[in-house]
Amino acid sequence: MSGTSSPSTRSEQDLSRTPVLALVQPADQPPERMIEAARRAEDAGLEEVWIWEDCFAASGIGPAAAMLAATRELRVGIGLLPVPLRAPSLTAMELASLASMFPGRFLPGLGHGVLDWMGQAGVRVSSPVTLLREHVDAIRRLLHGEEVTTQGRYVDLDRVRLRFPPEVVPPVLVGGRGPRTLALAGELADGIIMDDAAPEGRALPDRVAQVIEIVGAARDEADREGRAEVIGFLPTASDAEPAFVAEQAHALWQAGVDRVVSFAGGVDGPPAQGDEVLHFVDVLAEVADAMDR
Repeated sequence: MSGTSSPSTRSEQDLSRTPVLALVQPADQPPERMIEAARRAEDAGLEEVWIWEDCFAASGIGPAAAMLAATRELRVGIGLLPVPLRAPSLTAMELASLASMFPGRFLPGLGHGVLDWMGQAGVRVSSPVTLLREHVDAIRRLLHGEEVTTQGRYVDLDRVRLRFPPEVVPPVLVGGRGPRTLALAGELADGIIMDDAAPEGRALPDRVAQVIEIVGAARDEADREGRAEVIGFLPTASDAEPAFVAEQAHALWQAGVDRVVSFAGGVDGPPAQGDEVLHFVDVLAEVADAMDR
């Protein structure tokens, strides 16, 4: 991959190492309920709301933009956008637009998507990790204001430069489980999104440590400074008490997770939606209070 860089005064979005507890609005949440839940989360004192893009539910960019516009200081994360569904130039344009309109409040994540769904959508490729690598590299460089020319296996760009690169560049996060994807996150991305940090609603510190080791080793080998951000999803059982959720969140933070993003359901039933998401905001507010005491 080749490209022409230009001097830039852009700054990278600061990622505080203070542990964050965030609400997730799962893909089962109807899009018309997302703004209400985001406002409820901000009013309850939560700093972040996350969504993810499932085929064939709500998109990631549209709801993220709406929630950012409907709130005052809330940060919004997308964990994640499947790259096979978009051209990297368009993804970079979308991320840059939101980062420019809401500086410091946007946390986008990328992944290769669920392969069966990518097949349904007609965009499955033979090497998903190669596709993800080429997208992440091009998108990060475009966000930093570079002119990018490349002819890869999947990404082909000819002198592409964003007209409106953001002054505050958002972190580009990567979601995945396999060792190649984790290494890619360490080498090229700003952080890793883990959906297997607590798959049954109980923290798995050993798995978190394993992921941090793989990502960190790849980051060191690439001579990148600093530590990668770690985002860990925490599903909950239908009868989970705030004290138990607080215990699991604390265990994840202790293991090295920076952002614990939690949602109602996902353990003994599907992820919640509608009024159950609003109720879970109150649960997380109690968790946050318990953690502060």
